[in-house]
Amino acid sequence: MKMKMKRVSFVALCVVVVVFSGEIGTTEAVTCDPTQLSPCSQAFTSSAAPSPACCSKLKEQQPCLCGYIKNPSLKQYVNNPNAKRVASSCKVPYPKC
Repeated sequence: MKMKMKRVSFVALCVVVVVFSGEIGTTEAVTCDPTQLSPCSQAFTSSAAPSPACCSKLKEQQPCLCGYIKNPSLKQYVNNPNAKRVASSCKVPYPKC
């Protein structure tokens, strides 16, 4: 009976490892670098439409947006109506920080 219990525990552990290893493999780390949003600078500061490069970078930097909003030197660029419009145009949800 103990051997059967150990085998079941081992199989369950293997299943958990396989499931979580798949999760870990699909997660990519994002380096938060506001200069990556330079293709959006014109759209952020005017009524210009965002370029495809801007939308791509905005999607990449999406996990970083709250940090940018909380940074006093970046807040004016990221937390304004134009930035919200750009995010909407690029189909990037504007963060609620």
